[in-house]
Amino acid sequence: QVQQVESGGGLVQAGGSLRLSCAASGRTFSGYAMGWFRQAPGKDREFVATITYNGSSTYYADSVRGRFTISRDNAKNTVYLQMNSLKPEDTAVYSCAANFRSPAVVTTDPRMYGYWGQGTQVTVSS
Repeated sequence: QVQQVESGGGLVQAGGSLRLSCAASGRTFSGYAMGWFRQAPGKDREFVATITYNGSSTYYADSVRGRFTISRDNAKNTVYLQMNSLKPEDTAVYSCAANFRSPAVVTTDPRMYGYWGQGTQVTVSS
């Protein structure tokens, strides 16, 4: 059983920054890729960023590329999402998930991910 617990969300003004964390437990963290997704009210879940098992490759949604950075610390079983230059349209619940099927491949397909966390709310005011 794998558990992921997100933290770091909150209310921030446009242009501000937040750093999200996702702490994992229950399985060898360094053996799988991790992804961040978000879901705004009334909208479908949206891919945000992903990182391979060893951090060698990352990939971002066009809407966040250049503003967000995903990273991981395998010694701490934690993946991070540094979010800068936040915009009101970034408002959503952000969740992390694990990709065991292809840990060395970056993928945006949510069907490749499992063990979703509960999510953390990010609200960006204008």
